[in-house]
Amino acid sequence: MKASPSDQRQIIDVAAFDQKTTALNHTASTLPEIAELVTTTTKSHNARDLRIGAETELNDVKRELLRAEADVEQIVTRITRDEARLSGGSASPKELEQLQHEVGTLNARRAELEEVELEIMMRVDEIKARITDLQNQEADFTAQINDLNIRKENALAKINGELESIAKERSETLASVSGEFVALYEKIRASNNGTGAAALVAGACTGCHLSINTVELKRIAELADDEVVRCEECRCILVRGA
Repeated sequence: MKASPSDQRQIIDVAAFDQKTTALNHTASTLPEIAELVTTTTKSHNARDLRIGAETELNDVKRELLRAEADVEQIVTRITRDEARLSGGSASPKELEQLQHEVGTLNARRAELEEVELEIMMRVDEIKARITDLQNQEADFTAQINDLNIRKENALAKINGELESIAKERSETLASVSGEFVALYEKIRASNNGTGAAALVAGACTGCHLSINTVELKRIAELADDEVVRCEECRCILVRGA
């Protein structure tokens, strides 16, 4: 294929635009905010799951507390009844002795149940404190996620602006290049990891960065200026005098 020296120089400009586009797209996909968002979102979900688990545990312990309170209330009712009979003076000495013994036993049982009740209440307080801490963590993570999203969108907006500018310049440059030559460039670029053209500089291809042997350099130098040269190593269009 033949292409004017001007077209060949312009295809190098197009290749530069494509390299910039590739680099910008890579930057967009590897923004540090993206990785931070993944990590922070995972932490937020973990805190949420722990909070939900703690709330379920709290409900269970509250039911346990209600049972303990009911047990204490039942004992208190019996103690109140027995003490009323004791103070009434209508029971026989033997009954009074039995009532006093029962009251003593009930008071001991009441003390045990109240200790259990207190322990459960302490567990309730501990779980509530844990839930509050997890809620605070969730709020902090939400604020971080919101900030990261704003930073990510700002960075992407800047990159997209650059990509639009590059796309416009690329389109304007291609407008004056032979369609057949552009088609060859695009075909090579599609099969060559995005590199369709490179400059010949100091006896080396700037596409694959490999030196070209002396015999091949001599052959290239003897070709007409409009002859399209291909790199023997990476097969991209090799532009002389770019």
